[in-house]
Amino acid sequence: MLIGNAPCSWGVFYPMGNTITADGYLDAIARAGYEATELGPLGFLPTEPAKLEDALARRKLTLTGGAHVHTLAAPGTWPELRASLDSLGIILSTLDAPHLVLMDESEWYPRDQPGVVDEAGWKTMIGYVRDAQTHVRDTYGVELTFHPHVGTCVEFESQIDRLLEETDVNLCFDTGHHAFWNQDPVAYMRKNWERIGYMHLKNVDPKVRARVLAGELGPNESFAAGVMSPLTEGAVDIPAVISFLKEKRYDGPCVIEQDPSEDGDDPEQLAAKNLVYLKRLVTE
Repeated sequence: MLIGNAPCSWGVFYPMGNTITADGYLDAIARAGYEATELGPLGFLPTEPAKLEDALARRKLTLTGGAHVHTLAAPGTWPELRASLDSLGIILSTLDAPHLVLMDESEWYPRDQPGVVDEAGWKTMIGYVRDAQTHVRDTYGVELTFHPHVGTCVEFESQIDRLLEETDVNLCFDTGHHAFWNQDPVAYMRKNWERIGYMHLKNVDPKVRARVLAGELGPNESFAAGVMSPLTEGAVDIPAVISFLKEKRYDGPCVIEQDPSEDGDDPEQLAAKNLVYLKRLVTE
């Protein structure tokens, strides 16, 4: 397994306006002991392949792949999506990191209707997923995986099942987002292993999750409240996840994402803690 981290662990969700620079982030994950990183939002790390390759090489880091967020149920936005896919495809193919994770934009939905789309919106989303997969594969030799995400139109198992039925795209399977709604990540991985092409590792605080399930806290607000806990604690059986990946001889990327919370620990300390824990599980 290629274990990496991602800029979102430092609260980097947009290219600009962050509390850490690209160099600061790369220095931090190298100090924490990582050997790989995900690209993060397009424009945060250098977008010129040569500059990015040099920045990674100076820290002995490799690139696992990239992730992109788009309002997938919004009609008429294919030109915008295709332009982003082209920018990402050039970077990923040049750096031999042929994994592109696509996910829906949770912030697009009204606060009182997170992830709610009608049938037309669903069909728009499916069409964009199919077109994006074909475009990056045929043009850049990059494999697209889809990331089911809290607060979007693909987050529950019935929705993921339908996505898998209506497309041939594989999943970027995120243990934390799957467990957010009290779904069993390991059981779903066993059920759909042939459709999993990339892994995100997260854990979920059961107490914060219980507040969400009880309707006391909104899904988006729960992140600031610490719903995504360190790998070492939470509702997800991370040892069982790693045991299953070892059973299947999975050798692809495993990206640790530690969404920051208002009262959480320092991101670099958490990154190091998560890595030590995961390496122990992998080598046991």
